[in-house]
Amino acid sequence: MSYNTFGHLFRVTTWGESHGPAIGCVIDGCPPLLSLTEEDIQPCLDRRRPGQSAFTTQRQEADRVRILSGVFEGKTTGTPISLMIENTDQRSRDYGDIASTYRPGHADLTYDLKYGIRDYRGGGRSSARETACRVAAGAVARKILGPDVTIRGALVQLGPHDIDRTRWDWNEVDRNPFFSPDAAVVAEWESYLAGIRKAGSSVGAVIEVQAEGVPAGLGAPIYGKLDADLAAALMSINAVKGVEIGDGFASAALTGPENADTLAMQDGKVVFGSNHAGGILGGISSGQPVVARFAVKPTSSMLTPVASITRDGTAIDVVTKGRHDPCVGIRAVPVGEAMLACVLADHLLRHRGQVGG
Repeated sequence: MSYNTFGHLFRVTTWGESHGPAIGCVIDGCPPLLSLTEEDIQPCLDRRRPGQSAFTTQRQEADRVRILSGVFEGKTTGTPISLMIENTDQRSRDYGDIASTYRPGHADLTYDLKYGIRDYRGGGRSSARETACRVAAGAVARKILGPDVTIRGALVQLGPHDIDRTRWDWNEVDRNPFFSPDAAVVAEWESYLAGIRKAGSSVGAVIEVQAEGVPAGLGAPIYGKLDADLAAALMSINAVKGVEIGDGFASAALTGPENADTLAMQDGKVVFGSNHAGGILGGISSGQPVVARFAVKPTSSMLTPVASITRDGTAIDVVTKGRHDPCVGIRAVPVGEAMLACVLADHLLRHRGQVGG
């Protein structure tokens, strides 16, 4: 299977399956002499790992990362960095009933149509388990970006329930199991998702990611646009069905004057009156915060019976046993942060290669 690599100068190749012995990634293009240890990567993986609350899959994975190459005496060497995370809590027997059955909304059908074979144990490469590799790569990308760039994410919608953006508080994000910046909505979400889980169903979510301190000039016109690469990176995350930059689709309802991010000079610097564009103009970063949102569909693996077919075309009602997220979007928050970090790191290196600095 090809197409397991993303990025241009900062290139990440992920490998492994949900129920294989291990997963991991190879990162090529990381500059030398950056401080990097396993302890730098582990906190990011700890935020994504399963089994941390009643609202995510109860699969228990420590997600301990090992650096296999590319680092010597705590410094990157400029050679490929190989990272590995062992799988320790697979229950492949849970998937025996769907070995020849397609889950509606899942990649089961399309993988089989394309390759003629699929790993039905947890979905193989189509499993969200693969995103742990991206989170590990994102931790390395943050090292390239440096401390002046702050990348954060939050869950802003769970099913039909939005946050109140007037109550946005970044300090709340890591204080609740939903990564919500609105503390007041957490109790409502807990009750709602408990009902979804009890019904054997699932629900979608919307995640917002932001990067502050991004220098102006990242990205290039036409075919190297920062927002295009960011949209592609976020769309590559499992179960993502929509991406918007800045105001996104809401900007279609605005007039020209309403949508314009006005410009002025203040203390010899350009300042903006708003950030409807999400920090990117003409595919190039403006120096404002880069803001993007992505929508995650409901999990396809669930206990609610859904009409489908077997591999030989027999009609059947599918029920997926096992330990599944009633809302996979919750754990997508650190994944979105990681993909934003990887895209920015790649574009920072490309910018330096083109214009220096």
